[in-house]
Amino acid sequence: MVKFGTDGWRGIIAEDFTFENVRKVALAHAKVLKEEGKSSVLIGYDNRFLSEEFAREVAKVFCGLDFKVYLSVGPCTTPMVSFGVKYLGFDGGVMITASHNPPHYNGYKIKESFGGSATKEFIKKVEENFGEEPKSLKENYQRIDLKGEYLKKVLEFFELETFENFKLIHDCMHGTSRGLFCSLEGLEVLEIRNKRDALFGGIAPEPVERNLKPLMKKVRALNFDLGVANDGDGDRLALCDEGGNYLNPQIIYALILLHLLRNRRERDGVVVKTVSTTFLANRICKKEGVELKEVGVGFKNVNEVILKEKVIFGGEESGGFGFPKFLPERDGFFSALLILEFLKLRGVSLSSLVREVLEEFGNSYYTRKDLRVSEEVLRRFSELLREPPRSLGGFKVKKINKKDGIKFILEDDSWLLLRKSGTEPLLRLYCEGESREEVEELIKEGLKLLNYG
Repeated sequence: MVKFGTDGWRGIIAEDFTFENVRKVALAHAKVLKEEGKSSVLIGYDNRFLSEEFAREVAKVFCGLDFKVYLSVGPCTTPMVSFGVKYLGFDGGVMITASHNPPHYNGYKIKESFGGSATKEFIKKVEENFGEEPKSLKENYQRIDLKGEYLKKVLEFFELETFENFKLIHDCMHGTSRGLFCSLEGLEVLEIRNKRDALFGGIAPEPVERNLKPLMKKVRALNFDLGVANDGDGDRLALCDEGGNYLNPQIIYALILLHLLRNRRERDGVVVKTVSTTFLANRICKKEGVELKEVGVGFKNVNEVILKEKVIFGGEESGGFGFPKFLPERDGFFSALLILEFLKLRGVSLSSLVREVLEEFGNSYYTRKDLRVSEEVLRRFSELLREPPRSLGGFKVKKINKKDGIKFILEDDSWLLLRKSGTEPLLRLYCEGESREEVEELIKEGLKLLNYG
């Protein structure tokens, strides 16, 4: 049985992510669309091993059921597929990608007609239909180049002179965001890790600090204004400032939120964050008089609010930020352009901008620890879910949140979250506090709770 996680179905290539299983998932997906009277689908793929071949198999399955099928002419970002579905009039979309997972994974993301991740209800129907092999495969699909149309639409939301005179280093992480920043006039761009490499240089294409040493070093050495990194399929963003210092994504969330509310004056609607996202969001929304909603981890949960209410901005701790005015989807490129726009308006360096925000709303230190754990530790986690303690060592717990895993919230807003990953076989510990020492202590207490190590 194939199970969809936080965003799509992901599996190990040749173990469970096989051509046979991909065809079965595509058939199940096609059946659900057929039942809804849908007839067209857009398919994209990333730079991973065999991604194009898997995408072709998906195309053949849909063609076999007489869908009108368009397949990307080359590797593309996930936001390009979501854009194509929403703005070019497709009934659904498929993106073959495992996003930020290690190189031996691949995946199948479903996009619905609104241009965002499939709802839980839609996914449930696909899972229930899984199992049958397609009886007919056809190759009468057409090819489509998404990049040009996508860029044209994105730039409708910005003044082009906004990007002039910035010096930016873009770390593509061997993913599909290559060339996007180079297309902006007046912006000086140096790309690194911009060649296709199905092994991603031996790391997972996840834009977290441990994977971005080349970017940080290059920004420092060349005195550029900032460094930007995107994950393997381009829906996530990471930054480092002009000194090559990594910015944790919680601070990026706060910067974008503040820019949208104060400078773009986008105040009609609610703001959405996942349970693993910064307390700075709560403080900013309270000060600006805007309603904030919290959901479980995964942008599909943010999307559920977007589909029911007017949402200004939604995002998560992993560097995935979405702007419903454009797309109900995370978009690393669009996110970076908002940061550049904020910098242009303020006329300061990125480090100065961060300092201003933290002086107003309080310090934020954040870390995440991923654990490969034994059955014994998982049993302990289940016990904690049933009966969580009311203190963490010397820290008094003010509130416990069980929206997704267990989140311990302290008197000063600091928090520790323990949850199972929805994309990999991991237990994750997330922690945010007002000092690095507090965060380190809370992580230690979390490990003790799990009897880990």
